[in-house]
Amino acid sequence: MAKFIYLDNAATTPCDPRVVKAMLPFFTEKFGNASSLHQAGRETRSAIDSSRDIVAKFFNVEPEEVIFTGSGTEADMLGVKGILEGVHDRTGKTHVITSAIEHKAVLNLVYDLEKRGFQITVLPVDKYGRISPDDVKKAITGYTALVSIMAANSEIGTTQPIKDIGKICREKGVFFHTDAVQLVGKVKIDLQEDLIDALSLSAHKFHGPKGVGALIVRKNVPLRPQILGGGQEKRRRAATENTPGIVGLAAALQLCEEYLEKPKDKMVLGDYLVERVLKEISGSILNGHPDKRLRTHVNFSFPGVEGESLLLRLDLEGVCASTGSACSAGSLEPSHVLLACGILPELANCSLRLTLSRDTTKKEIDQAIIILKKVVAELREMSVL
Repeated sequence: MAKFIYLDNAATTPCDPRVVKAMLPFFTEKFGNASSLHQAGRETRSAIDSSRDIVAKFFNVEPEEVIFTGSGTEADMLGVKGILEGVHDRTGKTHVITSAIEHKAVLNLVYDLEKRGFQITVLPVDKYGRISPDDVKKAITGYTALVSIMAANSEIGTTQPIKDIGKICREKGVFFHTDAVQLVGKVKIDLQEDLIDALSLSAHKFHGPKGVGALIVRKNVPLRPQILGGGQEKRRRAATENTPGIVGLAAALQLCEEYLEKPKDKMVLGDYLVERVLKEISGSILNGHPDKRLRTHVNFSFPGVEGESLLLRLDLEGVCASTGSACSAGSLEPSHVLLACGILPELANCSLRLTLSRDTTKKEIDQAIIILKKVVAELREMSVL
């Protein structure tokens, strides 16, 4: 039993024991290389093929449209750089559109692409972190090869009008990629209905293992491989397949299917957390959209309280939380997401992210609120003194 209250599920979720059980045989007795032609290799190849079928069914695509990667970051690189270069090879187009609140896996990538001669447009967001589909439409030119807009933000939980953006891209003849790392497992996604050409995901965000992700990419999308070597993944991503991880990713997605069919109790629990904090901690501010957001993701600013100090004190009291993306941990700079929403740096530095999972209980939320109220009050008193 954990000795702490874990409210940092946007950073990573615990691997479900049922997922671990599905993976274990592929570490021991079913250890063959899937590229080998003998019995041991065929056994693991069959497991990878079955896992690919599961992922394809989940997103309503064909199995050959699923590419397994080593992480969500790698899936973003293949989905953005791979498609952009693939389109450029065919058409000469050099323009990519993204947003100011993307994960650094996308933002740092497009800034690097700009240094290499590609043209980028980084769209602004409103005060809630929402993208305007009209802004996307206006930004598209005859040179635009790709639009990449995340489905849900990891820091503030704001969701984007993905289907509207997909429709615009389809009408303009531009490919559309979405970083759905935070959305997968919480909301049903259908690539055909949502008009998505490519989608990135990472298993450890929905109770699967770390070190494995996937890019779902439609067959008509040009794609230049980013890892060269052998012929794995139909020559789109070289390297020996991580069979245990792939099996675990598929098993975790199957469990998500079960969860999505049940009442959204965690949505209620997330709203309960927001309501109590805003009511019981004076001056607290909810960041992100009040309605169009993941109910599992909550981000507050507490004026007069420095975010890192709050985080450390909560940790000492047994509450695991964060001030933003785990990939930016250690940075002293204010969150680029909050700044893009127009939040002043001094308020951005007062932020706290609390993220729930299907394992989070009301008892844990109640205990966390008691601790949070105490710590905020103590830090504010110290600040005044």
